[in-house]
Amino acid sequence: MTDPALDRPAGGPAGAAPAAGTAAPPAEELLPLRGYTVAVTAARRSEELGALLDRRGARVVYAPAIRIVPLPDDADLVAATREVLAAPVDLVVATTGVGFRGWLEAAEAWDLPLREHLQSARVLARGPKARGAIRGAGLVDAWSPDSESSAEVLEHLLSGAEGPLPGRRIAVQLHGDPLPELVAGLVRAGAEVVRVPVYRWVLPEDTAPLRRLVVTIAGRGVDAVTFTSAPAAASLLQVAAEEGVRAGVLTAFAEAVLPLAVGPVTAAPLEAAGIRTVQPERARLGALARSVVAELPARHPVLAAGAHTLQVRGHAAVLDGRLVELPPGPMAVLRALARRPGVVVSRPDLLAELSGGGDAHAVEMAVTRLRAALGAPVVETVVKRGYRLAVRA
Repeated sequence: MTDPALDRPAGGPAGAAPAAGTAAPPAEELLPLRGYTVAVTAARRSEELGALLDRRGARVVYAPAIRIVPLPDDADLVAATREVLAAPVDLVVATTGVGFRGWLEAAEAWDLPLREHLQSARVLARGPKARGAIRGAGLVDAWSPDSESSAEVLEHLLSGAEGPLPGRRIAVQLHGDPLPELVAGLVRAGAEVVRVPVYRWVLPEDTAPLRRLVVTIAGRGVDAVTFTSAPAAASLLQVAAEEGVRAGVLTAFAEAVLPLAVGPVTAAPLEAAGIRTVQPERARLGALARSVVAELPARHPVLAAGAHTLQVRGHAAVLDGRLVELPPGPMAVLRALARRPGVVVSRPDLLAELSGGGDAHAVEMAVTRLRAALGAPVVETVVKRGYRLAVRA
């Protein structure tokens, strides 16, 4: 399902990044996400979330994981609406505001008297947006949970708070997720459940960006991935399996790539796969972007390297408060050294970090380029052993 997301961006994109191997001028503001790459999997409002991240300096990668079947073209929704109209409805569960509102509007376009038919039903709202859509339609919202969760809606109904369920006719407005636990729980209790797929999620027509993204995640080529709907999370895992990189994606999320979900409903498919997600306190786009800002830099501590401070970010370093973007080879070496600050890393171990392979000379060249780009003596040579960051104990 899609979690609510209302915050709006308030500005334009960040400035262009400096050329590789050059430091940003000291007077330039170091934006909190400069040097990081963040993927956006959203189908709806992806540009809005991307703008929020871009304004904070992130390099944004767009890879929609789903697309929505338009309501007017959805034969399944027409059939479900006619089934709802075939007999009186005792209870209605509205799960999303945009979905419930869209259902009523689509019914009006098809000249189906849905709004009138629901006047006699008790309408339950899963959250405040659904409640607002119910009231906006001139209907009365009978109840809604504090948690905004379908599980609490089911618990409420099973408790008998809305009367006995056997033989009751309940319409459940779905939202891309079939809500199997809610539906199955009502059916086991003896209710007749009419499933209403208000909008359905399918894979994008062009899956190439998503397929590139799962391979990139497995290769740890992004620093964070944002999710704003459960179907998008499920689709990403599905495509990762199709591409043969699911295990690599799970490992990357566990060790290097930060997965962020706008809320617990969105996070559910990821958590079920063993992926621990970061979630904002409020399920809003702005809060999600702020979580990226809070979490990513915190994962990379600022090191005291000799007389200098050094922070190693996704594809850049921050030296004495200045951003230095680095080519892939030197960046890979610096990242390996920063994982064990102050510890000697052997040339063979550093060579394994270089995507192009090569020999000891390739490591020496990468170190030389790294030192030239940083322009500060923060990488030490330990004769016959390797290299280390010159960090203070």
